[in-house]
This record gives sequence, C-alpha cells and structure tokens, in this order.
Amino acid sequence: MKALKKDFWDFGGLFFFYFFVWAMVLTFLPLWLKDVAHLNAGQSGFVFSSMSLLALCYQPFFGFMQDKLGFKKNLFAIIAILLVFMGPFFNYVYIPLLHMNIYFGAIIGSIYLSACFYAGVGVVEAYIEKVSRTNNFEYGHARLFGSIAGATASFLGGILYIKSPGSIFWAASLSGVCLCLLLIKAKVSGTGTQSVQEDSKQSSLNMESVISILKTKKFWYLALIIIGTACVYDVFDQQFPNYYSSFFDTKAQGTNYFSKLVSVQTGLEAILMLFAPYLVNKIGAKKGLLLFGLLTFIRIFGSATFANPIALSGIRLIAAFEMPLLLVSIMKYITHVFDVRLSATVYLLGFNFAKQGAVVILSSIAGNMYSSIGFQDTYYFLSAIVLVITVISFFTLTNDKEISKEVPTYAVKSN
Repeated sequence: MKALKKDFWDFGGLFFFYFFVWAMVLTFLPLWLKDVAHLNAGQSGFVFSSMSLLALCYQPFFGFMQDKLGFKKNLFAIIAILLVFMGPFFNYVYIPLLHMNIYFGAIIGSIYLSACFYAGVGVVEAYIEKVSRTNNFEYGHARLFGSIAGATASFLGGILYIKSPGSIFWAASLSGVCLCLLLIKAKVSGTGTQSVQEDSKQSSLNMESVISILKTKKFWYLALIIIGTACVYDVFDQQFPNYYSSFFDTKAQGTNYFSKLVSVQTGLEAILMLFAPYLVNKIGAKKGLLLFGLLTFIRIFGSATFANPIALSGIRLIAAFEMPLLLVSIMKYITHVFDVRLSATVYLLGFNFAKQGAVVILSSIAGNMYSSIGFQDTYYFLSAIVLVITVISFFTLTNDKEISKEVPTYAVKSN
C-alpha cells in the first residue's frame, strides 16, 4: 500500500508539472499573439487551426505507439524534453518566424507546439490512465493535480504576463525540467490483473486492430459527440480572454481579472475532480458525456446572452464542472466500450484526433466570424452546434451501464 501511495503522488506530480506548462502557455497564448506578436483575430485563428492540423499528423502515430509501448515511458519522455525548450522557442524563435511570414511561422510553430500539447496531452493522459488501472487508484483523483497546476499557473501567469509576457514561457521551461526529473523517478509498481493481461498482449497489436475499431459505429458515434462538444469547447475558449478583457477599461485590468478568474475556476476543478469519479460511476460514462455537452451549451450561450463582466465571470465558472466530467467520462467510456489494450489509440483518435480535426476547420471559421459579425453572434452559432450534437448523441452513444459483464476484456465490442 505504501508503494501504491507513493506511485499515486508521483503520477499526480507528473500531471501537475505537465499541466502547469499547458496552462502557462495556452491560457495566455491568445493574449500573447495579439499583444506581443500583433496578430488579428483571423490570423490568431489560423495559428490555432495549424496547431490542430499538425496534431492530426501526430495523433494516430502517438496513440498506436503508446499502446505498443504499454508501460514504457519513451514517448512520454520525448514530450517532457520538448517542454524544456518552451522559453527559448517563444522568446527567440517564434516571433521572428511569425513576422517573416505568418503562414510559415504558424506551421513551424505548430510542429513544435502540437507535439507538446494537442497531441502530447493524449500520450500523458492515456499513459497515466493505464497506470491507474494497474496501481488501483482512480485516474480522476490523479488528474486533479492537473487542475491544481492550472490554477497555480493561471494565477502566477497573470502576474508574470503583466510584468513581462516572455517570462511565462521561461516558467514553463522550468516546469518542464521538473517534469523530466519526476518522470525518471516515477515507477509502475502495481500488480493489477487487468494491467498484467494488457502488458502481456501489447506485442500482438497491429494496424488490423486499429482498423477493426474504425469499422465500428460506436467509434464514430463517440467521435461525433467529441466534435460537437469538446471541439467547440476548445474553439470557444481560444479567444475568450480577448472577449472578456474587452469589458474592462484597460487590457491590463482585464488580463489581471481573467487570470484570477481562471485560477478560481481551476481550483474548483481540482475539488470537483475528487467527486467526478463517484458521479460518473453512479450515472455512467454516457450520461457524463451528455451532461458535459449540456453544460458546454449553457456556458457558450450564456456568454453571448449575459455580456457583462460579473455575469461572464459566473458563467466561466461552469467550466469547473465541465472538465472533470469530460476527463473522467471519456476515459471510463473508452475502457468500458472498447478493447482496453487500444485505450491510447481510441483516446487519441476518437477524442484528440476527432476534436483537433474539427478545430482545424472551426477555428478559422470562428476567427473570421469574430472579425465580421462579432463575438456574441459567433457564440450563438457555436452554442447551437453543441445543443444539436448533444441531442443526437443521446440516441447514438452506447449505454455503458448496460454492457454485459460476459463480454471478453480483449474483444472489440461492436454493434
């Protein structure tokens, strides 16, 4: 039990340092692109679209390789090392590239940033989810360290950004160093029966296993709700800091309040992450995903309808309920409905790949809509997408609570 407890803290720490970098960079990237790189809304949309496009190239490879590696940390280690160079990249490389040519700079930057974040996050989360099953701790409980990191990074990032925008990326690099050191220390010491079976069968995985999943309706129904909810969630959040800051007298004031708001939000996420596994176990992963869709609709629609700082701040806090629901529900849905040996592949294809593929298209569309019709009308459009897809998914998603216990663990469950 002592070994398992130590492992839990080690892997929780990996979540902390990884998502500290995530929050430090991605929370303030929209502001940095506007204030420091001097890009307009349409150009910023292209940057995010190119990041998503490059992520599509990584994710199928990353997912299959992580499943083949099983509990080996090779791919995780590559991502951790890349994070160490966040400070030098943003301060010495990215701006010159963007100023030389916006399209060339965005693509080169996306090769690096997509590997670190939009594709890399799937490796980090899928790997620790596998460990949680072998070491018999709840994935959601370890994941709460990511929320704590988000709150910490958002609070510190707001202070650092106001003083010197480039300093947030040096802080990210420092966190990357800590991540590398902890990754060396972290060990998989559990002996769960399920993980032993997984590890012994990893070598049998091949492309036919992946193709067999792509042929099932369940996979595409999962991809649909991810595109219609989690994708729109990301697109909505990309430039929300600029929308929120517009309601304040100065940009600095808006940035300061937003960083504090995100800190409160992610702090609440950490608390709610403790209870999310219990809730999802109680209602089922399908209902968890549907509830996430409903909350996302309310938040986007409310942001368009109640356009003042106090209301926007309150509506933003709904995100504290959304993320724990999504993260716990998607992992439990995948492990209940699909072959657990391919959990990383399904996660990176059905969740990350599907989401980023849609973000590639929707980010540019939303960016142009922000410039042409404004934030509020664009938000009404995005909220309508979420509502329609959530209703459709009520009928198409598999009720994981009713899956027969007699279904073999390593059989791909199909319609």
